[in-house]
Amino acid sequence: MKDQHNQEDEEIYKSFISESIHNLEQSNNISEEEQIKLIKNGKNRAFKTNIMVSLAVLLLIVPVMTLSTFLYYGIGGKANKQIEVATKTIYITEPNMSLEEMELEEEIGFFSMDIYFDIYKKIGKEDYKAGDYKVHYVLDKPGFPERNMQTERPLKEIASMETDHLIHPDALVPPGFDHQWDILKGLPDGTVGEVYLSLNKVMDPDELEKQLGNEVEVRWVAVDTGMESKQLDKEGLPISPIGFPLQIDQTTWSPFNGREQTNEEVFIDTLEFLQKNEESAEKIARAKSLSLNERIPYIKENGVQVYGAVVTGPIPELRKLEQNELIRAMKVGEVKLWNWK
Repeated sequence: MKDQHNQEDEEIYKSFISESIHNLEQSNNISEEEQIKLIKNGKNRAFKTNIMVSLAVLLLIVPVMTLSTFLYYGIGGKANKQIEVATKTIYITEPNMSLEEMELEEEIGFFSMDIYFDIYKKIGKEDYKAGDYKVHYVLDKPGFPERNMQTERPLKEIASMETDHLIHPDALVPPGFDHQWDILKGLPDGTVGEVYLSLNKVMDPDELEKQLGNEVEVRWVAVDTGMESKQLDKEGLPISPIGFPLQIDQTTWSPFNGREQTNEEVFIDTLEFLQKNEESAEKIARAKSLSLNERIPYIKENGVQVYGAVVTGPIPELRKLEQNELIRAMKVGEVKLWNWK
């Protein structure tokens, strides 16, 4: 009986071994071409899986980064502050330039912001678009602005002693001013223009306006800050004029709208605001040194005294300024068709 059971077990074992050998032989019968196809399919499946995972991660990163950037510029008003620095720098450092609120736009990117704005000049009785600016910020650090000027005689992109149009009484008049009155005499009577006047002394801005009369309009005055005679800061870098619009700007947007403060008071407040953001302001300004730590105390101690002005009016009236003993040098700016109403 026992021998019979052993024989049955032996037959079962042999049957199992035979089936295993058969299965093994079947598996080894896969051709080389099929094996390559299986490997390729496996690689493709893994590649697609990696792409899907990467896309999922990217789709998650983009909204997170975008939200983080908006929060960065929104919390504490960082975007508005940088816009305020840029626009006030224009009013203080660019003679006879203004902005329009509706012409200012901003775009938020990944941890960056671009602002775009147009600038205007008043020539005669009308405002003309003088150009546009684009300023790129990485977080709160501005780059050098891209300027696209549309005027006939734009100021140099980088200010220097040789290219300044407004000269302090104690500074040498650089070449290029000799024939400016001849240029003015050659312009048609039926046009209006803009001229840069350099005075032979510093004086009160209101007194200057009285001295120039009612037939021309004083648009912007250059303020004596104690550094314009050398035209260099303490490190030897060129400085350029700083000043303010003399006329009240009726637009709500303008800081010089005359609602609560005089233009002189706004000028001082603006300098103190820019002093706290001087690194950014120097990037926006054509002058690469504003030296506000030295200039503000001088102005507070000596008062607002001016040594130059940008004036607009009919060409025949501007020609008459040659006879004014206050004027040491003159440079012609922009000229437009008659609009003097």
